[in-house]
Amino acid sequence: MRSALELPAFRRLALSYTLNELCDWMGIVALAVLVYDRTSSALATAGLFVAGKFLPSLLVPALTVRAERLPVARSLAGLYALEAAVFTALALVAGDPWIPVVCVLAFVDGTIAATGRAITRAATVAVLEPASLLRQGNAALNLGFSAMSIAGPALAGFLVGAAGVPTLIAATAAVFALLAVLVGAARDLPRGAADETPWLQRLKAGADYAMHHPIVGPLILAEAVLVVLFTMAPPIEIVYAKESLDGTDATYGTLLTSWGAGVIIGSVVFTRAQARSLLMVMAASTLAIGLAYLGMAAAPTLGWAVPAAILGGCGNGMQVVAVITSLQEAVREDMQARVAGFFEALLTATPGVGFILGGLLAQLFSPRVAFLTAGIGVVLIVLLGLPLWRLRRGMRDIVAVRADHPLALAELPIADVGTMAIPEVVSAPSIPIRAQDEAWDSGAG
Repeated sequence: MRSALELPAFRRLALSYTLNELCDWMGIVALAVLVYDRTSSALATAGLFVAGKFLPSLLVPALTVRAERLPVARSLAGLYALEAAVFTALALVAGDPWIPVVCVLAFVDGTIAATGRAITRAATVAVLEPASLLRQGNAALNLGFSAMSIAGPALAGFLVGAAGVPTLIAATAAVFALLAVLVGAARDLPRGAADETPWLQRLKAGADYAMHHPIVGPLILAEAVLVVLFTMAPPIEIVYAKESLDGTDATYGTLLTSWGAGVIIGSVVFTRAQARSLLMVMAASTLAIGLAYLGMAAAPTLGWAVPAAILGGCGNGMQVVAVITSLQEAVREDMQARVAGFFEALLTATPGVGFILGGLLAQLFSPRVAFLTAGIGVVLIVLLGLPLWRLRRGMRDIVAVRADHPLALAELPIADVGTMAIPEVVSAPSIPIRAQDEAWDSGAG
C-alpha cells in the first residue's frame, strides 16, 4: 500500500474517498435521528432510507456518464460542494424540519455521494494502473473505507449525544466543503474523457458493454444476488441478539463490535493477499460470510455467535474490494466510469431488498431462519459459481475474446468471420487479459 500512497494523485483520491465515507455515515445517523425525533415513526425513518439509498440508484449511472467527460478534479469538487450546500440547508431546517424537505435533501445527497464514489473509483484506475499498483491502491482504499464504517457511526453517535443533531449536520457540511477545496486544487488528477458521443448513447453503450462482457456481466449479476443475501442480516441482528440469544443491548453491541473487528482483520488480510488469485479471494471471502451466517443461525449462545461474527466480518472486509478490483482489471479504460456507475447503483439499490427479505423471514419464522436462508444461499452461489466462472474463463481463452470487445467473433457478419485470420497459438490462461489484448493488437497473438 505504501507504494500506491507515494503517488500524490492517489493520496488525494484516497483521502477524499475515506472522508466521504466518514461523512456518509455522519449524514445517515444525523438524518435518521432528525426524522425519528420529529415523527417517532419507524415508517418515516424507512421512507428516509428509501429516499437516500434506493432512489439514487436510478440516477447514478446517468450522472456518472455525464460527469466522465469533465476533469476529475472539477467534477469531484463540484459534487462535494453540492453536498456541503445540502448539509448546510439541512442544518438550517434542523430546528423545525419538514420531513418531505428532509427526504428530498437526503435523495440529493445520496445521489451525489454514490456518483462521487463511482468517479473516484474510475479515477484510481487511471492513476494506479500505469504504475501496476491497482491492487495495492484498492487495498488502501478498502482499509480506509472499513475503518470509517466503524469510526463513522461511533463519532456520529458521540457528536449527537454531546452537541446535538444540528451540530453534527454542520460538521458534516464543513468536512464536505474542505473536501471540495482539497480536490478542486489538484492539478495531477485525470482529465475527462475525449468521447464526444451524446451522453445517452454513451449510457446505452456502457449498459451493453456491461451486459455482454464475459466477466463483467456475470460478476455484477452474481454480486447483486449476494448483496441481497448479505444485507438480510443488519435489520434483524438486534432481534437475533435479544430473542434468539436471550441477550441484552450489550449482546447486540458485542455482535456489532465482533463483526467490525473482523472487517478490519479482513481488510488487512487483503493487503497481504496481493499475489493471490482474485477468483480465490472472492470465493474464500464470500464463503466466509456464508459460513458465518450458518454459524450464527446455529449458535446457542453469544460465545458461539462471536467467532461466527468475526469470520463474517473478515469475509466482508475482502469480498467487495476483490469484486471491484476484478471488474477494474477486466474493463477497458473508457468504460471504467460507466461500469463503476452501474456497480455503485447496484450497491445502493439491492440492500433495500435484503432488508425487506430478512425482516419478513424474521417476522414470519425467526431470526435464525433468516440467517440460515442467507447462509445457504451464499454457500450455494459459491459452489455453483466457481465451475461456471472457470468455464467462462476457459471459453474466453480458447477464442481469444478481447476484454474491450466482448464476444467480438459472435458479433461479426458470417462473411467476415469466414475470411478472418484466427491466431494459431492462443494465450495461456495465466496471462493477464490486458496482456492478451496488447498481443492481439500488435499482431503477436
